[in-house]
Amino acid sequence: MFKKILVPVDPAEPGFAEDALSKAAQLARDYGAKIHLLGVCPEVQSFVASQLPEGWQKREIDETTVILDKIGADLDVPAGAVDCRVRMGSVYHEVIEEAEQSGCDAVLMTSHKPGLSTYFIGSNAAHIVRHAPCSVVVLRPE
Repeated sequence: MFKKILVPVDPAEPGFAEDALSKAAQLARDYGAKIHLLGVCPEVQSFVASQLPEGWQKREIDETTVILDKIGADLDVPAGAVDCRVRMGSVYHEVIEEAEQSGCDAVLMTSHKPGLSTYFIGSNAAHIVRHAPCSVVVLRPE
């Protein structure tokens, strides 16, 4: 079974990852897997960034870290089974890169049901499924 599971969490919508977190916690309890939570803060174009208050990026990373730490602490898993990381960039690129760099053997994530725009530009989940260096499990909300 999986030994290290990457669970991407949208810091703007952490509740959306509940199903993935629940399944990852079950795998951690049943098989001794480690859970690697990842929050990705979107990059802001330089012009927009120049209009934001000084230190905004550090505050965003700090706030996301607090969110991930709370989520990890609330999971019903053995002590030491969860670690957290925050990255800046595009979601699919950062998830793929984090999976490679941290040695995860699975990505467990939720995905929105596809809409019309998804067929034209693609979704983060679709990019991750196609390019991840490991197994990917995508859960759909009911």
